[in-house]
Amino acid sequence: MDSFSTLIRTASHEQHVEAETSTFMSDLLGGRLGVDAYARYTEQLWFVYEALEAGADRLASDPVAGPFVRPELMRLASLERDLAHLRGPDWRAGLTALPATEEYAARVRECAESWPAGYVAHHYTRYLGDLSGGQIIRDKAERTWGFARKGDGVRFYVFEEITNPAAFKREYRELLDGIHADDLDKQRVVAECKRAFALNTGVFRALGEEFPLSA
Repeated sequence: MDSFSTLIRTASHEQHVEAETSTFMSDLLGGRLGVDAYARYTEQLWFVYEALEAGADRLASDPVAGPFVRPELMRLASLERDLAHLRGPDWRAGLTALPATEEYAARVRECAESWPAGYVAHHYTRYLGDLSGGQIIRDKAERTWGFARKGDGVRFYVFEEITNPAAFKREYRELLDGIHADDLDKQRVVAECKRAFALNTGVFRALGEEFPLSA
């Protein structure tokens, strides 16, 4: 029988691929969009991580979500440094969430407040994705827009306190395998992972509409 972490990974594979291969992401990573599109994407990430990390302190002592709340993963401070670099010191004044981003952040907040196992689903899809695929985005962004290597503009993708990402991800999957949840709740967590990817894809779709490539 597959472990829970494997179950999550395989069940959400289709949604994961769809999110990764969105037109917006392909255009962005292909260097076909300007730095403004990258900055706009970074702004949307701020809303999602604000929702994830606002609930983290309260969940740190929760038996289900608590083990996953790790200070070395926190991204909000890095995002804010990136936004100050991309948008200037008044970045907060121009910060707006797309409706798709609002929906995503609201769902994360709802899980953080009322369903810790669901919060773990969002935690997993975001942080483990950033640790993995995020490195490709960082590399492309540095080369496309000339950011300093691992510097301002791409700090969101730099996990300075995680010296061995492979070992960290292995440990994280072991935490998933040992999650305090019954079989029914585990099924719901798998469904929530799929929903998280779908919400993420919705943000990409909205960004694609905002930054269409002229035919």
